[in-house]
Amino acid sequence: MVTIAVYNLKGGVGKTATSVNMAALAASEGDRTLLWDLDPQASTSFYYRVKSKVKGGVKSLIGQHSEIIEAVKETEYENLDLIPADLSIRNMDIHLGDQRSSRKKLAESLKDLSAHYDVLFIDAPPGISLLSENLFHAADIILMPMIPTVLSIRSYDMIMEFFNENNLDKNKVFGFFSMYDSRKNMHNDIVEEYTKKKHILKTAIPYSSDVERMGIYEAPLVSYSTYSRAALAYHELWAELKKKI
Repeated sequence: MVTIAVYNLKGGVGKTATSVNMAALAASEGDRTLLWDLDPQASTSFYYRVKSKVKGGVKSLIGQHSEIIEAVKETEYENLDLIPADLSIRNMDIHLGDQRSSRKKLAESLKDLSAHYDVLFIDAPPGISLLSENLFHAADIILMPMIPTVLSIRSYDMIMEFFNENNLDKNKVFGFFSMYDSRKNMHNDIVEEYTKKKHILKTAIPYSSDVERMGIYEAPLVSYSTYSRAALAYHELWAELKKKI
């Protein structure tokens, strides 16, 4: 099972839209796909019309006696299951901190899923925390959406510095640009400069009102606006990422 954590230090950069659409694309290609909503806002769960309630709360998802398989829910889409989020997820750091080897505890829970799925996407909350460090250890790929702005680039650089300082594998980190507006000179300049770098993917997701309508349709963009610019860009991004796996 390949584990892809969609993460950024900043919020509002397109993590959930990326998780929802990439998971839908993987499932449409026949991969047994699981999407884990780890954000207390539960937006991913909302988009897939799955009730944001975890029986037993966050305690049931981690640790030696994890019942994570019991938390898996089916979605309306073939090959695609979801572990929903609820507000108990906000206490994940507390429960991780109470356990030995707390920075690698999440990886233990994922072992229970590996026999059932080909690919796991994790919609991670923003910030840097014990949960983030667990993701850095457990994931095969850290996929970082970034808006083409100075502060968003700065957050990417900070994470790469964190990986350096903690002897983590930088080769698993891949950034890409989302909410790209080609009418803005600064966006164009940043995209042109940074997509030349080794760990930045070439595909940029354009800013689009079609993406915002995901909340109205409660569905992945790639399922209801298949040939929109943003949907086609997600296809290109998934194809590019697969070459890195």
